[in-house]
Amino acid sequence: MLRTRVIPCLLLKGNGLVKTIKFKNPTYIGDPINAIKIFNDKEVDELVFLDITASKEKKGPNFKLISEITTECFMPLGYGGGITTIEQIEKLFNLGVEKVILNTITHVQPELIKKATDIFGSQSIVASIDVKKHWLTKKQAVYTLSGEQSTGYSPIDYAKKMEDAGVGEIIINSIDQDGTMTGYDLALIEAVSKTVKVPVVALGGAGSIDDLLLAKKAGASAVAAGSLFVFQKAHRAVLITYPGEIDFGFDSAQPNDSAQPHDSAQPDGV
Repeated sequence: MLRTRVIPCLLLKGNGLVKTIKFKNPTYIGDPINAIKIFNDKEVDELVFLDITASKEKKGPNFKLISEITTECFMPLGYGGGITTIEQIEKLFNLGVEKVILNTITHVQPELIKKATDIFGSQSIVASIDVKKHWLTKKQAVYTLSGEQSTGYSPIDYAKKMEDAGVGEIIINSIDQDGTMTGYDLALIEAVSKTVKVPVVALGGAGSIDDLLLAKKAGASAVAAGSLFVFQKAHRAVLITYPGEIDFGFDSAQPNDSAQPHDSAQPDGV
């Protein structure tokens, strides 16, 4: 059985790292290069960077910053934000990015997925699906442009659409849980995981090691988080951290109450 990946997901705004709550009020938390150096020391499984303003501002990827990131990063790296062309995808791979993460463009220009997977292979193309409930109907729908524009699709239908288009992996992100550290939307994770055969990465809401275990139990192939790895407890003081070896067991494994992050987390520095 493959080891479950535990993935820090870092948000870029301009040249800095930020963290949001429910996709709003981005708070500056530090410099991405310093964060990478700490994660390198902690032997992180994989790292994801998402530029949260590139698509809204109709900007392409910040290749200069991405080049600096890939030069410093010693673990597999995924990047998403502002990607609209095959040429941009190719440049990202040439810079050392291993997985290209597509979000807004999957709705605006879905044919790009097929082109990209035909050229670069499905294993390197990831669809990121942002989901939130409508304030009135309470029904979940997929949103793009950092949660501002509804696609009109349910997460189940959209996940299937992305799988049919050829992506090799799906990140399912709950906007309603983002940054709250109150736990993943487990029902959403389970529903999507049962619908598609490609790996599903859970994102949005993790606040403890138990949350990671529960997401795995719900069907996630990998678990990702932001606040859990950059904030210290309820005070949300910046502290870059990463858990040690986690025993996910089999799909039926129960959460381990004794599992805790390393106490040796390095302070601030980002």
